[in-house]
Amino acid sequence: MSSSDSAPKFVLYHYDPSLAAACIFTVMFGVSTLLHVFQLLRKRTWYFIPFIVGGNFETIGYIGRAISATETPNWSKTPYIMQSLLILLAPALFAASIYMVLARIINLVDGEALSIIKVKFVTKVFVLGDVLSFLVQSAGGAMLAQAKNNSDFQRGEYTIIGGLAIQVISFGFFIIVSAVFHYRISQSPTEQSAQATVPWKRFLWILYLASAFIMIRSVFRIVQYIVGFDGTLQQHEFYIYIFDASFMFLTTFLFNVYHPSLIIRGNVREKESSVTELQ
Repeated sequence: MSSSDSAPKFVLYHYDPSLAAACIFTVMFGVSTLLHVFQLLRKRTWYFIPFIVGGNFETIGYIGRAISATETPNWSKTPYIMQSLLILLAPALFAASIYMVLARIINLVDGEALSIIKVKFVTKVFVLGDVLSFLVQSAGGAMLAQAKNNSDFQRGEYTIIGGLAIQVISFGFFIIVSAVFHYRISQSPTEQSAQATVPWKRFLWILYLASAFIMIRSVFRIVQYIVGFDGTLQQHEFYIYIFDASFMFLTTFLFNVYHPSLIIRGNVREKESSVTELQ
């Protein structure tokens, strides 16, 4: 008997996608993203554009899952590719904006001397890692989208694991850089940090929380692909909605509530009176 004869039959999904769940998250991500567009245009926070692109990726991705749910069990490839690629890549775009927020916070409080990376390199270093992760995951996602058998599928999974590993390492280093800066400025406040009335300290904690959401999601995805297509995490859709969709929606919603424009608009420091109600 050949290995191909003994291998499990290749299918796009290993469960019947839920139409209700896909529709709910399509609406949730869609509303959050529209609100982000409004906030960006109103406050001119252009550095948050990648975040909005990520929100659109999530929204369109779950539209793809909804379409797939209506096609069960004869799934077509186009909606599968939509959800596979876009939901996979969206967190990398969220991360890019989060990196930019940290750089602006350091500038806001004139704390470059307290950062282990110069401000002009903070965004460049982490976005570079993010772009590399994005490209590797894109390549893996493309392999999955074009997979015709289990071998092709596994090759795509291994490539995605590599991209996710880059993302986790980059994000882990980002958290270290943020924490070191936070500790140092707490021990040796700058004049600007002591005088500022905008809630920049609160936003450092917001960055930690968002980073934790993305980190948990990325680790989940790594484990999911490591255990393979016949593992529990890929056999049950429930896990994707708990450890990916839910955490990514919490990330988008978190920045709806605590939008960076509360402390920084574009490249200009906010007037202190603009957020005194948050103190």
